[in-house]
Amino acid sequence: MLFPGVLLVFVYCYIPMAGIMIAFQKFNPGKGVFHSPWVGWDNFRFVFAMEDTLQVIYNTVFIAVLKIVVGFVVPILFALLLNEVRKTLFKRTVQTLVYLPHFMSWVILGGILVDILSPSNGLVGKAISFLGLEPVFFLGRNDWFPFVLVLSDVWKEFGFGTIVYLAALTSINPSLYEAAKIDGANRWKQTIHISIPGIVPMIVLVGTLSLGNVLNAGFDQVYNLYSPLVYERGDIIDTLIYRLGLESAQYGVATALGLFKSLVSFVLIATSYFVAYRFANYRIF
Repeated sequence: MLFPGVLLVFVYCYIPMAGIMIAFQKFNPGKGVFHSPWVGWDNFRFVFAMEDTLQVIYNTVFIAVLKIVVGFVVPILFALLLNEVRKTLFKRTVQTLVYLPHFMSWVILGGILVDILSPSNGLVGKAISFLGLEPVFFLGRNDWFPFVLVLSDVWKEFGFGTIVYLAALTSINPSLYEAAKIDGANRWKQTIHISIPGIVPMIVLVGTLSLGNVLNAGFDQVYNLYSPLVYERGDIIDTLIYRLGLESAQYGVATALGLFKSLVSFVLIATSYFVAYRFANYRIF
């Protein structure tokens, strides 16, 4: 039963890794991978000599870390609040509504956000104008764009994280709440002393595993929302690789930058799994 999955991963994930050689070549599509001239470390030198590279790395880390932090806290708080709801129909309805955006692609959500945040015709722009203030071009200003990315990503994904913590909350022994109620503990004290400690292992696990995403700021989202106006604060490693490789045809340089990101991500993911095993007793096998 495992063989089809292993074969699929091998064909589409491991065989293409031979393309890593392009990072050390002046790649010519006509000559192919095995006949293009070798340039050694020149592509890496070129990447880190570009004036935008360090800014792009900073943007990637800044956006990714904000997404990790905010996307880590919001599902926990929302799950605790939703756990207090006693109306089953209302609880399931809200859970479905917040989970729904997870299934929508950024192509669709990007179009929705562009319309909503338009300074002239968007819902937010009209609301700001109604208050007598000047509308803000959220998707065209460098000081606003990273935070738009973070908030929209949390809006899309926090419903999925909420389900994880709700599942953890259901595993808590109900007798603990009954005993606390007999001792006079109100709902707030029950949350502080029973609910939160009960989901701490899941919180530690999710938090440690998220360390591997420090260099993943979300290509789909950024590509569908950014423009040259916000390259200074919105350009990330993945979008730079896309422009270098597919728009400028600098295949060797793009592969070198992608290989750099992959190596750093590998170290971060390995570290996160070690920390998860050390503090949450989580292991893959």
